[in-house]
Amino acid sequence: MSYDAIVLAGGAARRLGGADKPTLHVGGRTLLDRVLAACPDAAETVVVGTRRATGRPVHWTREDPPGGGPVAALDAGVRRTTAPLVLVLSADLPFLDRDTVHALLTAADAANTDGAVLRDTDGRDQPLVAAYRAEPLRREIALLATEHGTLHGLPLRALTKELDLARISAAEPLASFDCDTWEDLAAARARIREHGNVLEHWITAAKNELGIDDVPVDVATLLDLARDAAHGVARPAAPLTTFLVGYAAARAEATGADPALAVAEASRKAAELALRWAAEAQPPHPEETGSG
Repeated sequence: MSYDAIVLAGGAARRLGGADKPTLHVGGRTLLDRVLAACPDAAETVVVGTRRATGRPVHWTREDPPGGGPVAALDAGVRRTTAPLVLVLSADLPFLDRDTVHALLTAADAANTDGAVLRDTDGRDQPLVAAYRAEPLRREIALLATEHGTLHGLPLRALTKELDLARISAAEPLASFDCDTWEDLAAARARIREHGNVLEHWITAAKNELGIDDVPVDVATLLDLARDAAHGVARPAAPLTTFLVGYAAARAEATGADPALAVAEASRKAAELALRWAAEAQPPHPEETGSG
């Protein structure tokens, strides 16, 4: 389905002492880039806030006057969009995932709603993790502007209370976790480094940094290969071998091979080589020496 994304990145971050929250890092990536990675297929992505470096191209705009609050910022973003669905996100969601975005868009696309909002684990609506139908959203913003004479300082609930919104729960419980305080930021960074999460987050961050988000990575296969190379040859062989596998897979892909199959085939060949190499370190069988 076609949608535009609006990311609100202009808050004052008072509980962070005025720090530039969207540029703070979790897992080696800025909070803003982590949010942008959750909606890579948006037709247009508009970030409302001060221009910053981002991992992928976006359009920038500001509310007038700057610091006018979330409704004014949302209005500025909506004015730059044309798709029938608008995904609205805050710029401080380190664990937002693509599955949650897809679920919001699917629910918002239903004919009998004005959109869909994420409900967090405490049962609270999160209007900055939501997808809205563009026309009802524009209509309510215009009505608020007429009623109040300004959108400056209006809370989001003044807007969303008039919309018929579906509520969904995310498969990822932390999808709506936001970083409002230094304690929140520390908790997010600690979560990234937990044993069960660190490899997944590292691979995602590394792919993003290298501009290869679309390349599938079979972590289990590569770890098995690294183990075989380290044990069968020498410890430094592990990173060097996985590099060579990646290079070989990239060359195969350039000739039209499926990326996932190319990695699997290169890994298989390298693993078999490492096992053959290790086998040569064992005492030869009698039949190999000609004795018996």
